[in-house]
This record gives sequence, structure tokens and C-alpha cells, in this order.
Amino acid sequence: MTMTPTRRAFGLILTSGLVAAAWPALAQDGKTFALVQINQQALFFNDMNRGAQEAADAAGATLLIFNANNDPAAQNSAIETYIQEGVDGIAVVAIDVNGIMPAVEQAVAAGIPVVAIDAILPEGPHSAQIGVDNAQAGADLAAVVNEAGGEIRLGIVGALNSFIQNVRKDGFEGALDSGSVTVLGTVDGQNVQDIALGAAENLMTANPDMNAIYATGEPALLGAIAAVESQGRQADVAVYGWDLTAQAIAGIDAGYVRAVIQQDPAGMGAAAIEALGTLADGGTVEAEISVPVTIVTSENVEPFRAAFQ
Repeated sequence: MTMTPTRRAFGLILTSGLVAAAWPALAQDGKTFALVQINQQALFFNDMNRGAQEAADAAGATLLIFNANNDPAAQNSAIETYIQEGVDGIAVVAIDVNGIMPAVEQAVAAGIPVVAIDAILPEGPHSAQIGVDNAQAGADLAAVVNEAGGEIRLGIVGALNSFIQNVRKDGFEGALDSGSVTVLGTVDGQNVQDIALGAAENLMTANPDMNAIYATGEPALLGAIAAVESQGRQADVAVYGWDLTAQAIAGIDAGYVRAVIQQDPAGMGAAAIEALGTLADGGTVEAEISVPVTIVTSENVEPFRAAFQ
């Protein structure tokens, strides 16, 4: 039986240390904003939470963060509950971009502004889309692969339940040089590191001549790195992907992680709260708020080390 989260249930699943106050604080001083998150496993999402929390603190606002644990239905239920509680604005990192829209529409109809982070929502009443051009960034990383030279036999570790990671996959594949790069197949890591690890290992076992992997998100990249290491393939499999971690930087230092697209998730979180603050005060914001990316390689990794130590 599926239950709509109650105030008490939300108090148990909001992330400890990231929530400025519990549900009873909604009517107190300052505004209250909600961030409906995908999961708390990926460093990317935790950095986004941190940026949002810092922006909320600077504005004297309360921030509530909901962890959906990769369950799209939980995101919808969370938004419905936040509507009932009367928050001043909602930011959502959608799992199912189409399935989330009825809840988004309900929020806006109730006078609560909504902004989307990262995952691109279809046309609707939300006020802003905050993130990066995922298709173009994927294409830019494909250019790095094309420039590697030689015959490249590549496998993809994706998250087929993630709209945004499918955009990254399609943008990347569409920009590959078909004359020198062969895509052997795509496996589904489901945006979970352990599942991505098993999927990457199966991909390499099925394709012993594979010499490159593209991972579409942090759990996929961590899984791919672990798979390459577990099979002792560091010398002959080059890894490309999204979102730096300490493991990715170690792989860059070791030479087998060749390039990683690094977003600014903290910047995304901060931009979302700043936009909601403006909207809650009756102002307007740009419909698309862009946050730039960097392709990190051995040549420019140095400035990123401190964040992952």
C-alpha cells in the first residue's frame, strides 16, 4: 500500500544536518523552500543540497530537503505534501520528467512557484529550468574521445530510468566519429553504484576487446571505475564520464580515466533557492538559468582536488 507522506513521516526521511528546521517551522520567520531530491547517495546531489542550504541560510530562509531514494512516485507525494504545508517555493530534481508534471501543475495552481534543476521538464507552468546543456556537453566529451585516435570500441554505462542521462547518452553517441568509434552496447546502471558496477563488469566480460567506457552520471562512473579496477583493465580501458569524485581523480592520476564532465551542483542548488526567493517576492527570473561545466583531464585537474579530499 502506498501512503502519502505525513508530517511525521517527512521528519524521518528528511536529510539530517541539511534541513534548517522541521515541518512546524513553516509559518515562522522568513520563507520556507523545499528541494525535492533524487537520492542522497551521489556526491552530486549532496553538493547541490549544500549549495541550496548555503543560499537559504544567507537569505534567512528555511530549507526542507526530501530524499526520494530514486522513487518517482515519492517525489510526487512529497510535492503534494509540501503544497498542503504551504511552502513558499519548490525546487525539483525530477526522476520522471513527465510523471512529475501533474504535481508541478498543482503546486503552481496553489500559488507556489516551482523551478526545475538538472532534469529538463516538458513545457509547463514552472518558472525556470536550472542546469547545463547536457546534450552539448555529451557531444563535447565525444569530441575528446574522437581525438584519442586509433580504433575505439566503446561501451556505455547509463541510467535508463533517468531522462537527463538519456539526453547525455544521445548527445554523446550522436557526436562520435562513426569511422573510428564503435559503440558495442549500453547497459543500465539504474543510477545506483553497485548496479552500475555489475553492469559494467558484464559489459566488459561480454566484450573482451572493449577499450573505452562512457558513463552518464556519477553512480555509473563510480561503477565503471570499480569494474575496470576489479578486472585489472586499467592499462587497456579508457574511462570517460560525468561528475568528479575522489575515485575519478585517482583514476585520472592513474591515467585510465581520461576525461570527466564536472558540473557545478552547488551552484545549481544556490541558483534554485535564489530564483525561488525572487519569485516568492513577486519578481521574475529567466526561464533558463545556465550553469557552466568543465571537462576535467590530467591537464586541468589540480584545482579540483581540494574539494574531494
